[in-house]
Amino acid sequence: MPAAAPSAAAAETSGDNDTMTIAVSQPVDSLSPFLAQRLISTNILRLSYDFLTNYDPETNETIPALAESWETSDDGLTWTFTIRDDVTWSDGEPLTAEDIAWTYTTIMEDEAAAEANGNFVANFESAEAPDPTTLKVTLSERQATMLALDIPIVPKHVWETVDDFASFNNDTDFPVVGSGPFVITGYRPNQSVTLEANTDYWRGAPEFDKLVFRFIPEKDAQVEALRSGEVSLISGLTPAQADALQGEENITVNNATGKRFQAFTINPGARTQDGEEFGDGHPALKDKTLRQAIMRAIDKDEIVQKVYGGYAEPAGGYIPARYERYAWSPEDDERLDFDVDAANEMLDDAGYETGGDGVRVSPDGDRLKLRMHVHNNRPDYVSMGRLMQERLADIGIEIDNRTVDPGVLSDALHNGKYDLIFTGWSVNPDPDYVLNIHTCDALPEKPGTMRGDAYFCDKKYDELYAKQLAEDSDPEKRAEYVKRMQAILYDEAVVNTLTYSNLLEAYRSDVIGSIQVQPDPGGNLWGQDGHWSFSMATPAAAGTRDTGTSAVVIAALAAALAAIGGGAYLYLRRRAATAEDRE
Repeated sequence: MPAAAPSAAAAETSGDNDTMTIAVSQPVDSLSPFLAQRLISTNILRLSYDFLTNYDPETNETIPALAESWETSDDGLTWTFTIRDDVTWSDGEPLTAEDIAWTYTTIMEDEAAAEANGNFVANFESAEAPDPTTLKVTLSERQATMLALDIPIVPKHVWETVDDFASFNNDTDFPVVGSGPFVITGYRPNQSVTLEANTDYWRGAPEFDKLVFRFIPEKDAQVEALRSGEVSLISGLTPAQADALQGEENITVNNATGKRFQAFTINPGARTQDGEEFGDGHPALKDKTLRQAIMRAIDKDEIVQKVYGGYAEPAGGYIPARYERYAWSPEDDERLDFDVDAANEMLDDAGYETGGDGVRVSPDGDRLKLRMHVHNNRPDYVSMGRLMQERLADIGIEIDNRTVDPGVLSDALHNGKYDLIFTGWSVNPDPDYVLNIHTCDALPEKPGTMRGDAYFCDKKYDELYAKQLAEDSDPEKRAEYVKRMQAILYDEAVVNTLTYSNLLEAYRSDVIGSIQVQPDPGGNLWGQDGHWSFSMATPAAAGTRDTGTSAVVIAALAAALAAIGGGAYLYLRRRAATAEDRE
């Protein structure tokens, strides 16, 4: 069991050789696995709670975790998982299949508990634990994501006493009981989160004794903190910052291929699931012609060069190019490429007349002055916003560029009081989650309760979503459905991707001796589909080692794979055969 929570002063200590301090610019939204959606929060939860399955640190392929093996019924509607019998919670209690069944059932039955991960279990009929090492999940329809259920498993004996999942943030009683490689031992809102090594972790205890996630909102301040040794790792660097750090003593820069897209959404009219309209989005934005013209006025190549210094790719579809199986780009006749003359012609033909001040007016007489909400803590977004403001002026659209705190931006989104708003998502190896947030079911049941970042609802998109989710036997067929969904998003121009930027990171090599990227090679350290960068890292004092998969992980995987039999083994082999295509 981990030590008691450290004092507030101790939580900020970074001088210890066995402490890794990570600078983060995003505040925690919640430490509850049922509520957390921000990248900072979900990454911390990956360290403190285990999952049914995980992703290989080198290939990103599904590997066993709490589930040692699995098999499916002939009709694909019943999944039976064999659960490890050697895992304990950090308070010493055994982790059993009952904990997993209780976690899934709670999300199924409690609307508040479903806020973060409800889409994963929306198709579940039941989740049961007939014995401590058996989990049985019964589905309504076949589901292709059963080996990609990114739901942190919580201890039933702790969480069953929670009265209101909507208000409980899991941040008052330390240490927080978990089963991951680290245990949350302290939290100071908007300042820091402290984790300590779980010495009883079933894959083997991490070599770093402590992790401190320190909130530093300004990127320049993070860079200086890295230089001075106050922090050990930073991510989200600008190209100029990464270039400046290259070659500095005791600093290593990691240039990872992008798993995240940068985008903006256009307000087509905020509405609830039952059709109630709210907010004050510009009425002309309901017109697809105007939305497409906006896209044709934006030069993505200019953004790649001027904003990212070439450390990015212009985006086509919704899934980053890193995920080759699902990546999509529009064909010639579908493309909305940069062409100011074509954009102006579209608007002329649609009746958008230019006023004496150079700003167009819609056929209904509404002047095209649009509010654009941009995150003030993202230098790349700020720069993109300025470029977009200039380019949209070329087609007669005036932009009110509102560079604001993320909280202000979030309020504008949920209240439907915006016209253009910046966004971005990290995409997992299985893209289901980011696809789900644009289904009609993701619209708010009442104002302020939406699960996505756009008021998008399209019947054909929903039909394709259901088909890809049910396609659990033919990966290529599923990928085709996913690509057709992206084509709809692209054509409707409500959800508009701009770039897939590289993730630029840097760390102190005099603190961190070795650290695992995912996938390997070319992968990232922060925002992994797993916990390998932190659970496998070694302090510099311990010497360096190869950054490939550790002996502890290899042994655990070998034992798990040896236990897999029958259909489950064949299923894993089929997935392994497609690894190169997907990754």
